[in-house]
Formats: sequence, C-alpha cells, structure tokens
Amino acid sequence: MKLNPYWLDTAEASGDYRRTPVPENVDVAIIGAGFTGLSAALEFARQGASVAVFERHTVGWGASGRNGGMATTGLAIGFSTAVKRYGAKRAVEMFREYNDAIDSIEKLVHDNGIECDYKRDGKLSLAFHKSHYEGFLRSQEKMAALADHHVTVIPKSEIHSEIGTDFYQGAMLDPLGAGLHVGKFVHGLGGAAVAAGADICEEAGVTELKKVSGTVHDVHTTRGITRAKQVLVATSGYTGNVTPWLQRRVIPVGSFIICTEPLPEDVVNRILPNRRMASDSKMLCYYFRITPDNRLLFGGRARFALSSPDSDVKSAEILRKAMLELFPYLSNANVDYIWGGLVDLSMDQMVHAGVHDGLYYSLAYSGHGVQMAAHMGKRMAHYMAGDKSANVWEDLKNPPVPGHFGPPWFLPFIGGAAKIIDRFS
Repeated sequence: MKLNPYWLDTAEASGDYRRTPVPENVDVAIIGAGFTGLSAALEFARQGASVAVFERHTVGWGASGRNGGMATTGLAIGFSTAVKRYGAKRAVEMFREYNDAIDSIEKLVHDNGIECDYKRDGKLSLAFHKSHYEGFLRSQEKMAALADHHVTVIPKSEIHSEIGTDFYQGAMLDPLGAGLHVGKFVHGLGGAAVAAGADICEEAGVTELKKVSGTVHDVHTTRGITRAKQVLVATSGYTGNVTPWLQRRVIPVGSFIICTEPLPEDVVNRILPNRRMASDSKMLCYYFRITPDNRLLFGGRARFALSSPDSDVKSAEILRKAMLELFPYLSNANVDYIWGGLVDLSMDQMVHAGVHDGLYYSLAYSGHGVQMAAHMGKRMAHYMAGDKSANVWEDLKNPPVPGHFGPPWFLPFIGGAAKIIDRFS
C-alpha cells in the first residue's frame, strides 16, 4: 500500500521547479501551485503580465492532487437551498457558474493539449434516505423550471442500471458531470503556464506578506523576497497564519481516499456500468468513481480530523469497511493507495473570492474545487485586471468562524453533529 495520492503517483511532472530563481519584482505573485494558482498564472501570462507562483511543496501537492477527480455540476448547498437563501435569480446565476466551470476545464484541456483522461460520463447523486430521494424529485422540478437544467431521477427499483448496490434509495443523474486524471491535469496546467511565461517556484513557502501600499506587497519566501504589484492567495484548505484574516474564514476538514488495485472489467461493469462520478447525500458523504485504469477510488469524510499518516491509515480502515458495505463482492480486492487531504469549507459552504486589505483571494470551494478552482483562477485574472463582473461571488458575506484562530479545535463537534443529522434526516 502506498501512502500517497494515486493521481500524483501516476502522473509525470511537467518540470522540476525547485531551483527556479525567485524574481525580485513581478506584476502578480500567486501563493499556491494548485488549480486556482496555475490557472490564474496561465491567464495572467497570456495577458502579458509577469507572474510568479510560490508553492511550499511541489505542483499539485495540496488539494489539487488529493481529490476524487470529479468535475460536477451544482453548489455544495444544493439548488433548492440556494433558492431559499438567495432567491431564484441569484441561485440560477450561481448554479450556472458551476456549469461554466466544467466548460472551463474542457477548454483548458482542449486549448493546451492536456492529456488527462477528461470525459463527461455524468454525475450520479445517491439518496441515503427516502427523504433525500424525495428532495431529488423537488430539485429536478426546480432546476428544470428555473434554470432550464434537466436531470433524470432514478427510483430504487431501477438503480441497478447505474450502480451495483442496494444501499441507496434512488439516484439523480446529471449528464454534464465530468471526470479527469487530476494529477495529469495539474501538471498540464503547470507546463502550460511556464510555456506562456510564468515562473513556478517550488519549495518556496511564503513566510510573510508585508504590505507596501494599496495592493503592492513584499512576498517573503523560504527562497527569497519578491515585490509584487498584486498578490493572489490560492491556498484553499491549506490557508494558514500568513493570511490570518483568511485563515479565520476557512474550515480545513480532512477528506480521505482509498484506491483499489485494477479490477476485472466485469467487476467494474457491475460497480458503475456507465462510469459515472458518484457521491451520496449524507453530510459525511461517500464519493467514488472508476479510475482510467479500472481501479475503484472510494473517498469520504471518514473522520472529522486533519490529514496525517496515522489519520490517513485510520480513515482508510473506515473507508474500506464502508466500501464493502456497498460492494461486498470486493472483499478480496487489495487497496493499493490510501491518502488524505484538506477540504476548505466556509461558514456558508459557498465559494469566497475577492479582495481584503489589498490582498486578493479565491478559496472555500467546499468539496467542489476541481472545476471551480480551475475556473476561478481564470476569473480572478480578469477580476484583478479590473473586470468586476468576472467574480460572481464578490458580494457574499464572509464571516469568520467563531473562536477559530489557529488549529481547528472544533472539528470533532462538527463531525458529531453530522453523524446525528445523517442518522435522522
């Protein structure tokens, strides 16, 4: 068993950027070499700006290389909740931004010739309770009426056409959902950004940001100092005390994944015959898919804890038990990979992007970051150039988490509440 992400282990690095010199001056400095940062760097470079991306580890080391590889439609809070909270017009605008985000990935892949097994095989949402299935029916009606977006709701009696388990009470299928090899994608973005003129500085963790004036900052890294006219923070669940205002607004939650050995074709066809991206409706949700080489990738919020080698192993045991509860015929399948990473939640489970005290940011993707992070990188390049319409999230209130000033001491309480909700909702 390997204690590192399958995606990064099976992708070729676009380059070794550990010795890229830290420039003295740039138009834009970006913190974080994940989807947001690299997509923004590519767009800025193509606009003619000088740009440097600073990464504490290596390209894709964080959430961009540790996720499920799913680019799916819909907000984390669900369409019906968005309508109640923000009104129909605003909810539709936000919902469509996620559809646009998948289109952004497709365009990035096509325009830059990134070979990353990108396919639109559809997203399968699975109802854990009968009440959740009834919610799918209401959402289907609302999305069609308000957003002209059409999904198929599948009753439990027909669910074997999509999945080889009796665990769920029905499903909702959205044909626009996509899957990709995110390791190959993030390195493809990195290579494209460098080819366009951007600098990527790996093993160059940002240790301090000193504001000079307006949006100008001196960016102190472990390998040197850069003066930047603008700075974009793209650190998601790894947002720390270098940016304390943002740290207080990001809840880092561990999300854990196991990945089996390659499975026989007949077994794969039984699990997910149509190769959908799948997740269920629990708060402590399971999400799973078939990888390009016929492994079952199975993930979830197994424990409300941060990722570490010990935590990843404990979570893997929980996930394997859950996988066998759904698919008992996998009892003899070996698990080849286990890993964990941090999801960046916000108080309202919405994306937050904008500028605070001269510092730009885009984060809080709440478990939907594959598509939205890549999309928002490009959007932020336009927003920071003066196009305010490029950022649909700008007007959202962004309150801090009460009592959150450092390590997230409150995670066990959130996990306990989620378990109760999953049991009785």
